[in-house]
Amino acid sequence: MTPNTVAVDASNSPAKLTYADSFNVAVPFIDRHLDEGRGGKIAIRTDDGDTTYAELAAGVNRAGNALKALGLSAGDRVVMAVKDAPEFLFLFWGAIKAGFVPVPVNTLLRAKDYRFILVDSGAACVVWSPEFADEMTPALTGLDNGLAHAFPTDGADGSLEARMADASPDLDPAPATADADAFWLYTSGSTGTPKGAVHAHRDMVVTSRYYGVETLGIGEDDVHFSAAKLFFAYGLGNAMTFPLWTGGTAVLFAGRPTPETMFDHIERFRPTIYYAVPTLFGAQLQALGSSSPDLRSLRMCVSAGEPLPANIFERWLARTNLEILDGIGTTEILHIFISNRPGGAVPGASGTLVPGYDARIVDDDGRDVADGETGHLLIRGDSVTSRYWNQPERTAAAFEGDWIRTGDSYSRDADGNFTCQGRSDDMLKVGGIWVSPVEIEARLVAHDAVLEAAVVGRADDDELVKPEAHVILADGHTASDALAEDLKAFCQDGLARYKYPRWVNFVEDLPKTATGKIQRFKLRG
Repeated sequence: MTPNTVAVDASNSPAKLTYADSFNVAVPFIDRHLDEGRGGKIAIRTDDGDTTYAELAAGVNRAGNALKALGLSAGDRVVMAVKDAPEFLFLFWGAIKAGFVPVPVNTLLRAKDYRFILVDSGAACVVWSPEFADEMTPALTGLDNGLAHAFPTDGADGSLEARMADASPDLDPAPATADADAFWLYTSGSTGTPKGAVHAHRDMVVTSRYYGVETLGIGEDDVHFSAAKLFFAYGLGNAMTFPLWTGGTAVLFAGRPTPETMFDHIERFRPTIYYAVPTLFGAQLQALGSSSPDLRSLRMCVSAGEPLPANIFERWLARTNLEILDGIGTTEILHIFISNRPGGAVPGASGTLVPGYDARIVDDDGRDVADGETGHLLIRGDSVTSRYWNQPERTAAAFEGDWIRTGDSYSRDADGNFTCQGRSDDMLKVGGIWVSPVEIEARLVAHDAVLEAAVVGRADDDELVKPEAHVILADGHTASDALAEDLKAFCQDGLARYKYPRWVNFVEDLPKTATGKIQRFKLRG
């Protein structure tokens, strides 16, 4: 095979992927499009203008050469606190092409979090968008861990922009192999300290082909718009690898996703696929009560991050005539590995296995459970992280041979549909029976007065664990004891009676990770 290429045998599903012995993944995702005549096609659209595939390729090469000029060594980590903009792609792919390891990080972090990652990763270089300087600057103060290079993307002498201006637009790909380390992603930290998940060159090919092409059916004509940001796994696929794999177009938005900004961008940029999280879909449904945005360009909506309540799926479908395809993915597995399918979504379920992945649901002793029973979800596939950086004990705890524990409790029906029963450590045992907080939350959200809900366990006077609900009310509803009792009765009517929340707390917001996952551990106690 020609170096840096991947052969796709699509005669079966999943397609057989064969990689050249020398394989740098930046070539098929970036350089290939020039060879295939897409140089003049728009690759990226933003509020500030468009970027063609030719401009993207030149920017990637300039960024890679700018990093090489720093004197970095092969495999050095380049931490990126960069907003969703073309410079994210320049830096990410430029680092990989030049033989370095980009580490995109959550741009909502605080200084202490950045400092932890800079130390943990042993980064040789860190680059940030100026918007995040207030947190990055104190993170760097007094840091003595070998970090030699630190600069913003633009706005100052020595910035990435200035360095790129002086760099060549030509760059030969560094030698690599399909299973060599390519990039890291830190877990969102929903429990415990973040862990650096190490991903290989092949991993983005696997997710783009098996989920993007074979599950969603994406193609060159698709325009992708993701509310989820590039710095975590879900957004990285939605807004970067999927469009670049197929020669499509990505719409990037650097601001905070709100119903209004999302509807505005859908109307302006006319995407065909919209990716978001359940919380945002719920907020957009509420906004649709008083607005009628033009959503006719969309052919598909995708959700992940938390299980999508059936109520939101059904209301969105009734209001927009669009299915929301829910699925589950993790940082460790890079993207979605269980998903609903276009035209066949099952409300309240995560769907069926994505091609290329295998699943097991096991009990506490590691034995496979029968269909319909709840257990711990294990996944196997070619996009799974090789390890957690510098964390052998946590790596050993997560892996069982080729299988990785997702940390989620799931059940599977006879048709192969998987349904989330919550995080394994969020499950409640009420009266000796396992209870899923997700099930109670879905029932609460089905009430007209509830916008969002989170359920955790709380000990009663007898020190027995019972469900406790934290509820955000929809517009037009006021917290009261009477409403709390009404919500309890509503749950008793729709669930097994022992599952109803014994306490209902009305709150203004809920703690979440950047991916939209509710951090239930912060609500306990």
